[in-house]
Amino acid sequence: MGCRERRSVSGALRNYAAGGSSAGEASLLSALLAGQAAPGTWPSVLLVNGDKFECRFSNATGREQVRLLYRYIYDRTEIARFDSALGRYEALTVLGEPAAEYWNSQEEVLAVKRREVDSFCRYNYEKIYGVSSSTTIQRPQSFCPGVTISPTKDDPLSPRTLLLCTAASFYPREIEVHWLKNGRLATEGVFYGEELHNGDWTYQTQVMLEDTPQRGDIYACQVEHASLETPITMQWEPRTSGSARSKVWMGVVGALLGMVYLAVGLSLYLRSRKGKGELEGH
Repeated sequence: MGCRERRSVSGALRNYAAGGSSAGEASLLSALLAGQAAPGTWPSVLLVNGDKFECRFSNATGREQVRLLYRYIYDRTEIARFDSALGRYEALTVLGEPAAEYWNSQEEVLAVKRREVDSFCRYNYEKIYGVSSSTTIQRPQSFCPGVTISPTKDDPLSPRTLLLCTAASFYPREIEVHWLKNGRLATEGVFYGEELHNGDWTYQTQVMLEDTPQRGDIYACQVEHASLETPITMQWEPRTSGSARSKVWMGVVGALLGMVYLAVGLSLYLRSRKGKGELEGH
C-alpha cells in the first residue's frame, strides 16, 4: 500500500538528560523552597517533586516551529517553567516566584536553556526521523493508518450491534472513513468522530455504525488516505454465538423427536383401528 513505517519521537525525548544545568537548578529550587519552612526544620509531609522536558512542534504559522518547555514540579504542582517562546522563566504559582526571579537574573542559565531548543528538541528529532536540523522542522510526508473493527452491544438484550471502526497513527490529518453494508455505502446509523492528535505528528479517528445484523450480512470499513495507493477495506461478518447455535440444535432435535412421536402414535392408531375392524367383521 506504499505506507511509511511510523517511528515515535517520545521515547528518545524521555531518555534525554539535561546535564549539569538541570541538577543545579533542581538543587537551587529545593534550597529556595526550603526557605518557605521554619528555620532549622523540614516539612513533615512527603512531597513529590521533579522536572519535565517537553518539545512542541507546530505548524500554526505555516512554518513548523519548535517550542521547548522545561517544567518544574513541586508537590505535584507545576510552579515554574522555562518557555523558549518567551526566552525566560515564568512563575506559575507564588511558590515559584523566587526561583523564576533568580534564574532570570542568571544570563548563563538563560543562554543554556535557549540553546536546548536546538541541542535537545531538534537534535533528537533529527536522530529519530533522519531529517536535516534547521531553523524549522520538516514534517514527515505520510504515515498510513492502522484499521481495526470492534463490535459491541449497548444492550445485551437488544439485537442491535455497535460496530466501531478505528483508524489510528496516520498523517496527514485528512482522511475518509466509510461503512459499507453488503457492498453499499451505509448512511443510516453512522456516527463520525473527530480526528484526534496523538501528541506526535499522527492522528486517529473513529466511525461508529449502529445496525441489526442479519445472517449473511457483510459489513466493511473502508479507509482512504493520502499515504495509501488503494483504500483499506476491512470486513466484519456477524457470527452466531454458541448459545444461539445450541438453541438452533435443540429446536432441530425437538422437531425430529416430535415427528418420531407423531409417526409412532399414528402407526399405533392405525393398527388399533385395523384390529377393531377385523374383530367386527367376524
